[in-house]
Amino acid sequence: MTSDWLSSFPGLADIDADVRRALLENGQLVHVPAGTAIFQPGSECGQYLFLVDGSVRVQMVAENGREIVLYRVTGGETCVMTTACLLAHQNYGAEGMAETDIRAVAISDPVFKRLLGASELFREFVFSAYGARLADLMVLVEEVAFRRLDLRLADFLLENQGSEGSITTTHQALAVELGSVREVVSRVLKEFERRGWVKLARGRIEVLDGSGLLGYIDSLTV
Repeated sequence: MTSDWLSSFPGLADIDADVRRALLENGQLVHVPAGTAIFQPGSECGQYLFLVDGSVRVQMVAENGREIVLYRVTGGETCVMTTACLLAHQNYGAEGMAETDIRAVAISDPVFKRLLGASELFREFVFSAYGARLADLMVLVEEVAFRRLDLRLADFLLENQGSEGSITTTHQALAVELGSVREVVSRVLKEFERRGWVKLARGRIEVLDGSGLLGYIDSLTV
């Protein structure tokens, strides 16, 4: 395998020559089409993945069907869920879905463990990514547990609006993103529309007054 994919991971730039050679000799290029479930709750974890291109959505689904997006893995990143499962010898506890066509490089669990033990720089790469994602998850827990849904929804709309102020999404998709249910999200969006901040259409939300949303957030943020 060529070394081209390694350039997508700056943390591997100064990796030991032996580790670099092991990654190139043992890495297997993987292509996965959009819409494919890469892993599911209860499935075994036997490989460590370096995502070169594309986007993977990692989410959890409760017994009552309620869903929440935990994080996304994009090009140049690795998956903290996979790292945790390999280190703890456990099966996956969430679902990983390819949002786009993806290209990744996989190394087997034994190779991953060998490199982890042999190289300080490789350990630093793995645990640095692990720590950064864990911090993101802690922020998510805090947001869902302690911050009002209307404020989180207003933030999401402001952060994800396109150049023309529109977002292509559904109320159900927003509920999954925010860890809520569609009925509650729809109720909040209708209130935003009543205030003239957004315009709702099938599969699309148009932000009409971003300053109004921002002012609403500021007025309720202590």
